[in-house]
Amino acid sequence: MDLQFLGTSSGVPTKGRNVSATAVIEATGKTWYLVDCGEGTQHQLLRTSLSVRDLRAVFITHVHGDHCFGLPGFLASAGMSGRTEVLDMIMPTALHAWVLQSLAVSDTHLPFELRLHALETLGNWSSGTVQVSTVELSHRVPSYGYVFDEINPEPRLDVERLLAENIPRGPVWGDLAQGRDAEHDGRLIEAQDYLRPSRPGRRVIVCGDNDRPELLAAVAKNADVLVHEATYTQPVLERAQTNYGHSTAAAVAHFAETAELPNLVLTHFSARYQNNPQRSPSIDDVRLEAEAHYTGRLMLAADLQRYRLDRDGALALVEM
Repeated sequence: MDLQFLGTSSGVPTKGRNVSATAVIEATGKTWYLVDCGEGTQHQLLRTSLSVRDLRAVFITHVHGDHCFGLPGFLASAGMSGRTEVLDMIMPTALHAWVLQSLAVSDTHLPFELRLHALETLGNWSSGTVQVSTVELSHRVPSYGYVFDEINPEPRLDVERLLAENIPRGPVWGDLAQGRDAEHDGRLIEAQDYLRPSRPGRRVIVCGDNDRPELLAAVAKNADVLVHEATYTQPVLERAQTNYGHSTAAAVAHFAETAELPNLVLTHFSARYQNNPQRSPSIDDVRLEAEAHYTGRLMLAADLQRYRLDRDGALALVEM
């Protein structure tokens, strides 16, 4: 699985960072999922190899504008690009009428069906290759994280079962290997019963805004990657004396270390953190604070960067 960051700023965009949007990409490198859609997400997408035609679903973590104001334009552009496939949208119920009204008053007619799902009562959603569940977080408004679990990754034929059931090699095996049901001796053979994963499924968690990382304890078990906001460093938060429902790099890193998470990606940085380490506060302050509490693989996301989770469970930057 890959992660590509389309926006890594908190609240407002900066010259170098757009507001929140993250692409979760299947191991095939084609089908993908969008978590949050801040204003300008469609512009960021143009700077990647991702296509709206390959987008399977959109997941919005909460109602704040830096996580959803890009939706109407994104959807309109998807329609004008020729997309025709149904698009599932999982988002807070309060946003459903807003999205539909935005399209209606702008006389936008989509050539594809929008299938809206209420985030608050989602349970599980599945594409057949990925199952997505939710975890409730803590913020000024209801906020959630999305847990992506691979289903039957890189499936291969269960040869032992086929031979045990006297199903001979040939076209039937070929159909099953391609995921197609087949007929043998007058009975239907379902491909899903004869395919098994060639490796363990991976789990990736992408969070909305959250000031209590410990709420992720249950879903963090056996997770490969946690993507979590680190809006502030501890000294900045202490000087501000007000927390608007966000985490510090120290708090997230401490949780990740306690949960033994192998890969941690921090994002959603306050616009006050400069890329220039000679200026204060800088993004290096965020890194140093996190490194003081976490010994796993730590990444500070930057816009348009793409990371790949390899077979050994290591997350690494993909050279573009």
